[in-house]
Amino acid sequence: MELAKREMEQGWNTNYALRDELIAEYLPYVKSIANRMAVHLPPSVEADDLVNAGVIGLMNAIERYDSTRENKFITYALFRIRGAILSELRSRDFFSRSNRSKIRELENAYRDLDLKLGREAKDDEVAKELGVGLDEFHEIRKMSTMSFVSFEEIGSFSNEEKDDLMHLLVDGDTDDPLSLAGLKEMRNSIAGAIDQLREKEKMVISLYYWDELTMKEIGKVLDITESRVSQIHSQALIHLKLKMRKEGLALN
Repeated sequence: MELAKREMEQGWNTNYALRDELIAEYLPYVKSIANRMAVHLPPSVEADDLVNAGVIGLMNAIERYDSTRENKFITYALFRIRGAILSELRSRDFFSRSNRSKIRELENAYRDLDLKLGREAKDDEVAKELGVGLDEFHEIRKMSTMSFVSFEEIGSFSNEEKDDLMHLLVDGDTDDPLSLAGLKEMRNSIAGAIDQLREKEKMVISLYYWDELTMKEIGKVLDITESRVSQIHSQALIHLKLKMRKEGLALN
């Protein structure tokens, strides 16, 4: 059902019947995002728990969405859904201080080996650098993928400022000229960091996040194995985090 006009005309974020209809309408998006995230997580993390967190994010989006802005509700909702799921993951031991320390060590290992070798480091080389076995290395890399910076983790922003950042990233819309200048600079920095990635890393990031292909589908497009796609994806996020941290954009 097309709800765009009704959203604009009925003040739907205070219309509880329409709110329930919206939740049912967009629930498939919640499940899709949760399942895509669950692929990178250990079996101990239940996809249903991520779905429940995503639904809370969707409800938050419904309550906070400003229909006078130019961006579409679905775009706003997707940010909120992902943010809520990431918040749920951060609240668990999965993102404990110890695990975050391991993630940081992994990122540093990739950075040091890239400089030392002058090429993309192999899994066994990174594992050796860390002093861990391949199984533990793969678990740490999974955690690193899921700890990738979300919009809630960029800088020490208030909720209102985070909303402004999100709206800017979506459609360049904000009322404050000073905020606009700062947020545009941030958006350009993020885009610049992505542009510095290796060609295959950029391709995987684009196909996975913008075209929303699965790892298997990306493998067919690039004529490589699904596991190789997963490796490139993880490495791309690690390299992107390092570049963003250098720009002062990443907290973890």
